Amino acid sequence: MTVLPTDANLFQTQADSGEQTAAPATSDSHVAADTNDSRHGAATTARQWQVLSQLQRNRWVGTTHVFEQLMMAGFDISLRTVQRDLNALAKRFPIEKNNANPQGWRWKEDAPLQSLPHMNLSQAVAFNMVEANLTQLLPPVILDELFPWFDLARRQLKNSKVTHSWIDRVRIEPATQPLIAPHIHLDSKDNIYHALFYQLQIKARYTRSNKSQASEYTLNPIAIIQRGVIIYLVATRTDDPEAIIRTFALHRFASVEILESAAKTPEGFQLDTYLDAGGMGFSHPLFGELPSHGKNTVIELQFTKQAGKSLTESKLSDDQIVTLNDDDTLIIQATVNLTSQLVWWLRGFGSGLLNAKPELLYQAVLDKSINDE
Repeated sequence: MTVLPTDANLFQTQADSGEQTAAPATSDSHVAADTNDSRHGAATTARQWQVLSQLQRNRWVGTTHVFEQLMMAGFDISLRTVQRDLNALAKRFPIEKNNANPQGWRWKEDAPLQSLPHMNLSQAVAFNMVEANLTQLLPPVILDELFPWFDLARRQLKNSKVTHSWIDRVRIEPATQPLIAPHIHLDSKDNIYHALFYQLQIKARYTRSNKSQASEYTLNPIAIIQRGVIIYLVATRTDDPEAIIRTFALHRFASVEILESAAKTPEGFQLDTYLDAGGMGFSHPLFGELPSHGKNTVIELQFTKQAGKSLTESKLSDDQIVTLNDDDTLIIQATVNLTSQLVWWLRGFGSGLLNAKPELLYQAVLDKSINDE
């Protein structure tokens, strides 16, 4: 978004930019002329506002770049008009030019700048994509502040000549079968996000996946994680002396009450470390007997050449080793966490997966009668 000077209301540029202001009307015959002059002045102000919005404080911006951005924003002007605008604006605003060829412009280092409701096309595209893909993860207190910018981005893109071609060419597609997100109780979600944002405890009624009745918990919210279409709250229960970190699917909350007591995060907790250790992979009943429940385990997978081809391009781990065999099979060796997610993923290869080690892993893939937690 753009920052402009605190005296940005001092746009008096018709004369400075070479535009002649009409003489005061003395009769009704001049009303139409005055109206046209007013509209022309407004168009000039809007254009010059856009010119200022392209400038930065610590980087020179070329006149040609400003001209190209205005053309994309729908202004039918010439490069010479932009040059006149910049020279006129330099008389009113703390901007400066250099002696380079082509010439560059920027805000002076001591320019008093403040935020104003404007954005360029690149920023509008970014806000549009944030609104389309990340609003589910943003707390209401932030969304309330961003909605005016989302609206501004939509209006900016609506008037653009070329931005729609970019939006029509960019998509985010799921790597697995797309699913419809489960319904989340709106008040519960808002209260969870509010409590997490302000680090407060919550009292919640929550129905576990293997239960039919909701239970009441007092929770310490720690983090929000979206996995596929499911959004999870990472939290600890206050009635758990070991403060085990647990995950709670947001759509299973029946009600949430925000408490005044501060939430407690386990000492030394780091979300990235938690995720890297397989915290969201979910445990599997067969791996409970392994050291550290199967974390950081060396596995060996044998695939048909066609089935395992994708793993030669996208690795399972940094230490992955691929061995191509003469019988059109390949062996993948990697260090991973043994989780239900890994089991589900390997099942997706069907007959393309020929073998897996350790043997317990292959047993878990083949034995679909075992209910994963």
